[in-house]
Amino acid sequence: MITGIFYPDSGSIKFDGKSFDPANDSSKIGYMPEERGLYKKMKIGEQTLYLAQLKGLSKREAVTRINQWFDRFEMSTWWNKKVEDLSKGMQQKLQFVTTVLHNPKLIILDEPFSGLDPVNTNLIKDEIFELAKNGATVIFSTHRMEQVEEICDHIVLVNKGQKVLDGTVKQVKQDFKENLFRISFAQAVPNELSGADFLSIKKQEDNSLIIQRNENRSNNEILQYIINQGFSIESFNELLPSLNDIFIRQVEGTPLARRFQNLN
Repeated sequence: MITGIFYPDSGSIKFDGKSFDPANDSSKIGYMPEERGLYKKMKIGEQTLYLAQLKGLSKREAVTRINQWFDRFEMSTWWNKKVEDLSKGMQQKLQFVTTVLHNPKLIILDEPFSGLDPVNTNLIKDEIFELAKNGATVIFSTHRMEQVEEICDHIVLVNKGQKVLDGTVKQVKQDFKENLFRISFAQAVPNELSGADFLSIKKQEDNSLIIQRNENRSNNEILQYIINQGFSIESFNELLPSLNDIFIRQVEGTPLARRFQNLN
């Protein structure tokens, strides 16, 4: 609907503070679909030039920008190749270039790292950060929650077509934390901790514990208690839930602490 392909049954879409007008605003949008939106039999250079001109660039400006992007992505020798001769990852790089070539104000990326190796994933990731830094708004659609944590500032979680969560990544993780901590010791885990009334042990390993602190107690109390028992602490880290954990909790109602409990 934002790209003007479909029209909403109800509600409205605002673009730059005004009602969205597909005829005039589509040239300010770059859309990269999950499925390849490319002409398989067409040569890469000609296709990129054609798509750039559709977005309003002159031929001269389009060729200049294409050469710049092809050099940056090591695609300069691809000009006369056909899309069907490219690997899935190479096609993904090409599709990204055609999406951002006209410097859109709004960029919509649907699973942009599909088929990419780690090197090219980082390459495109760096370009996404740079585009955002230069003022573009980027909507990133994915099922890969670890990528969301790494890239996004603001998230919306959707389940069965309904919004179940909306907020900044930092705030969402804080809202769903469960006072879980991992404590690593320089020696075997002290048995004395099992009798402490201000925490519960969720998981025990050779030299570490995952604990849940009682709401009305502080981290300092835990640390002081352990030190007073004569044990040496190597690390003390809070375990914030991942977005994947949060999504599962919202959909299935399974708290992170219970999942640790189930591992015992």
